[in-house]
Amino acid sequence: MSRENYLEKIEEKINNSELGDIFVASDFKDIAPSDVANKCLFRLSESGVVCRIMRGVYEYPEYNDFLKEYVAPSPDKVAHALARNFGWTIVPSGDTALNLLGLSTQVPAVWLYVSDGTYKEYLYDNVKIKFKRTTNKEISKISYKTAFIIQALKALGKEQITDAMIEKLSTSLSKTEKEAILSEAKYATSWIYDTIKTICK
Repeated sequence: MSRENYLEKIEEKINNSELGDIFVASDFKDIAPSDVANKCLFRLSESGVVCRIMRGVYEYPEYNDFLKEYVAPSPDKVAHALARNFGWTIVPSGDTALNLLGLSTQVPAVWLYVSDGTYKEYLYDNVKIKFKRTTNKEISKISYKTAFIIQALKALGKEQITDAMIEKLSTSLSKTEKEAILSEAKYATSWIYDTIKTICK
């Protein structure tokens, strides 16, 4: 396949995605080799189809008609794109987990994720994303949602969990998700599992 055909197919896939989506070369492994995909993404950034956030990371930009400006890239989407590129499993941690679950309105100073990859930090537009290596049992042997809830509870601490928080988490989970979390979280710290049992009632 020629370089132009690769470019056309990658552009088509991007145009069929949602505005605000983040892309890395590995997202196009079904279309082109990694080095070719990277070159195509760079060319598409030069033509304005995508915006380059940092080296190897691009956004399909979303424009806000009311504000008359482009919406800032989602740090969480950027973090997951980076993880995809490296083949890492990641889970939001600390204030990041609390913010994404709606348990805190405070925007994290650092977007923190536990990971089964190496320790890494990335900075773009005054946004810092940090990956912190953790034990596989915390993230790799349980579902994303279970690990997410556990990380949020750890960030809060036993004494800071309110009935309102428990209710918010409970209503956000489906019956199937609650069953999975109850099964997967059995080996978490006792107070965390007790809290999860209350959430999943």
